Amino acid sequence: MHYVFMGVSGSGKTTVARGVAQELGLPFADADDFHPEANIAKMARGIPLTDEDRLPWLQALAAWISEREREGTSSVVTCSALRRSYRDLLRRSAPGVFFLHLHGSAELIGKRIRERRGHFMPPQLLDSQFATLEPLAPDEAGAVLDVSASPEDLIAEAVRIVTGLRNAQA
Repeated sequence: MHYVFMGVSGSGKTTVARGVAQELGLPFADADDFHPEANIAKMARGIPLTDEDRLPWLQALAAWISEREREGTSSVVTCSALRRSYRDLLRRSAPGVFFLHLHGSAELIGKRIRERRGHFMPPQLLDSQFATLEPLAPDEAGAVLDVSASPEDLIAEAVRIVTGLRNAQA
C-alpha cells in the first residue's frame, strides 16, 4: 500500500509522514521535491498554482509511487492532494493508495506557516489552498487526523492506522 499524507501547506504533512516512514522503515517522498522550479518560483511570489501548473508535478509524484509499486514496496508520500481529481490521479498510479488528511483550522495552520522559516510557500497562499481543498469523500480510502494534536501523537496515530491496514492485508 501507499500512504499519502495530504492537507494544506503547514498542516504537518512532512513531519508526520517522515516520522511514519522512519518508524515503519518505508520509502518516503516529499511532493515538494517534485515541483518544477517554475512552480516554486510562482508560489514564492505569492501566486497560487493552477491545475495546469500542478499536473506535471502530480504526474511525477504518481510515477514515483508507480515505481515503488513495481518494486513491490509500500511507500509514504506527502502531497497536498487538495482536489479529488488530484487524488484520483495518484490513485491511478497504483492499487492501494490510502490518504491521511492532516486537517486543522486556518488559524492554527496559518500561525504555523508564519512561524516556519526556509519554505517557499508564503502565508498569503493559505487561503487559496483552503478554498481549493476538497475533503475526502466517503467513498475515498482515507482517514482524517486533527493537527491540533502534537506531532508525536499524530505520528503514533498514523502508525496505528497504517499498521492496521497492513495487518488487514496480510
